[in-house]
This record gives sequence, C-alpha cells and structure tokens, in this order.
Amino acid sequence: MLSNRLPPADGPAHPNGVTTLDHVVAISSHLDATVTALCGAGLDLRRIREEPTPAGAPRQAFFRLGGVILEVVQAPREAIERTGGDRSAFFWGLAFVTPDLDATVASLGERAGDVRAAVQPGRRIATLRRSAGLAIPVALMTPRPV
Repeated sequence: MLSNRLPPADGPAHPNGVTTLDHVVAISSHLDATVTALCGAGLDLRRIREEPTPAGAPRQAFFRLGGVILEVVQAPREAIERTGGDRSAFFWGLAFVTPDLDATVASLGERAGDVRAAVQPGRRIATLRRSAGLAIPVALMTPRPV
C-alpha cells in the first residue's frame, strides 16, 4: 500500500504566490472501474461524491496521495457520447494552492478567471484561462482550512 504520510513542509512561494500542489484531476468514462483499478494498485479511496459538479460531472472519487489529492471525475454522459464512449481514464488538470488568491489572480490579470467559492467548504478557487497559454487546465485555490 502507498504511504499516506504528508510531504515535508511547503517550500518557498513562487513569485506568482503558489506554494504547493493541491490536487491532480483525472477524467474517467467508467468511474467504478477506475476506482477498482486504483484501489487494486494500493491507493486509498477516501470518498465518492455523488453530486454533480458545477461543470456537470455526475460523480467524483477522491484518493489521498500523501499531501496531494487525486480527484477522478466521471465524464458527463454528453462528453462520453460525443467522444464515442469507451475512453481510458486520462490526466486532465492541476490545482495549486496560493495563500493570497486575490493577489495571485490580480498579478495574472486577464489570464485568470474570477475568484469564486470552491466546492470544498471554506475554500475559494479561480481557473486560468486559455489565454494563459497552458496545455492543461489549471486552478488556483486557497489553502485547506486548518
């Protein structure tokens, strides 16, 4: 089984204010099969969220990987139908922590979206826009409440 120990203390903040990686997001057309495979590989399933996300995904599974979360999102039915159905789970995006989300977003200007409440209680989030020139979706979040 993989270790669930927390990583060493956070390093220095990047000039943009980011201090650490919060979670990695994967997408799966077959959430139950993906969860079974990850559990079989020794990952620790923390919970399955049975509520739609703001983007329309019907369910999510969460695994703890040390101090980082692996969030596996079930692809919405429309996306599965549009892409032909059977697609293996794939890496989708990253979420980073910044203690001063407002300052980080302000420093990024038009490359960042608006700050809003996150799904996780007590947290806020902003996403980077395509104009940021990144190859994958990236979100910025406030730290987890203590």
